[in-house]
Amino acid sequence: MATEAPALPADGAAPSAVSFAQALRFWLKLGFISFGGPAGQIAIMHSELVERRRWISERRFLHALNYCMVLPGPEAQQLATYIGWLMHRSWGGIVAGALFVLPSLFILVALSWVYLRFGQVPVVAGIFYGIKPAVTALVLHSGYRIGSRALKNRWMWALAATSFVAIFALGVPFPAIVLVAALIGYAGSRLAPQVFALGGHHGATAAGYGPALIDDHTPTPAHARFSKAQLLRVLGLGLVLWALAMATLLALQGWQGSLTQMGWFFTKAALLTFGGAYAVLPYVYQGAVDTHQWLSGPQMMDGLALGETTPGPLIMVVAFVGFVGGWAQQVLGPDALFLGGALAASVVTFFTFLPSFVFILAGGPLVEATHGKLGFTAPLSAITAAVVGVVLNLALFFAYHVLWPQGFGGRFDVVSAFMACAAAVALFRYQLGVMPLLAGAALAGLAATVLLPGLGLGAGI
Repeated sequence: MATEAPALPADGAAPSAVSFAQALRFWLKLGFISFGGPAGQIAIMHSELVERRRWISERRFLHALNYCMVLPGPEAQQLATYIGWLMHRSWGGIVAGALFVLPSLFILVALSWVYLRFGQVPVVAGIFYGIKPAVTALVLHSGYRIGSRALKNRWMWALAATSFVAIFALGVPFPAIVLVAALIGYAGSRLAPQVFALGGHHGATAAGYGPALIDDHTPTPAHARFSKAQLLRVLGLGLVLWALAMATLLALQGWQGSLTQMGWFFTKAALLTFGGAYAVLPYVYQGAVDTHQWLSGPQMMDGLALGETTPGPLIMVVAFVGFVGGWAQQVLGPDALFLGGALAASVVTFFTFLPSFVFILAGGPLVEATHGKLGFTAPLSAITAAVVGVVLNLALFFAYHVLWPQGFGGRFDVVSAFMACAAAVALFRYQLGVMPLLAGAALAGLAATVLLPGLGLGAGI
């Protein structure tokens, strides 16, 4: 990427203007290196855009991040969209957000095909046998990380416990839990604002990076100023795009068609992704596995493992769900399984990410108009606390499938239990990264394939 060099400022000098082509090359590169989940992706963008290239100042970067944290959807992808929009208008935002997703989509389509085509091969089955316990530990660790930020007092702990009981024991749907938590947070902001205030910051504002292209006091560009007409245009265009896509699916397959149901289901899922991808996975699991039966529980775990090992937002696991569902439902017929799976993955990705683009392009001017505190944070605090209980339920659900692969009436998988415990120790005690953890788990699974051939690997595939 040597052609990007002119965009790099000299020490103490203000950066030169960044062309659309230079920005496009960076967003494409980011799409292929954005590993590490939202925290890692945001850290990469901060390092590149705030510290190294100085395209945007620390304060403006964090201000945009705060807005993205309030929204449902993948905050790292939305942050890239926001910065691209701020620099190069709507097309800049669309390109930045799309390139954050598309490399992951293509990679996951290819990996999903390998998974379905060769999943019964002992080597592939062994890899997934080792990865599944690690994924269970990852979900548990994610719940811990969310909880360490969200459960600041006994009221938040009570919300988390209540949400766990609601989904685990009572089977309350995830959207209902989100709605009730938001209402509690809204009421709490009036009655006890100190309980529901978002604590902490994403990092202290650092001095010394030098002047930025979009600095703290840089006037808001004309295209980023609030306009009621522009707001209505963006909302209207987003609604039209959604309606056209749904109308096309309805005309081709009818309401009960698999692709139509995927479009409708993942539209709802896109509006519920508060607290990150792990928070919405229980809802995706309920709908994709239990309700629509597009894939099995073990397959869902395998998809999450693939999502963890590819760049892009973790919520891209929905592309795996779509591919497996499209393949299994033969949406384009038995002679076009790959094309059917790829089409379903693309449909799912479109409906999952369309709301994120609308939120940024419509709401960005409102954020740029106020560089003070963002409102509506109390409902977000309550939702995040409730999400902790939901994620704990997901971890238990995954553990059930890993430790009792044939159900409670079958054998207890001691080897998987040992690997899950080892993965948990690696995460909690030694803070091992996701990629090294999954690589080690895959090797452990392969070793189990060789040393213990009677494990019955691949049963879930």
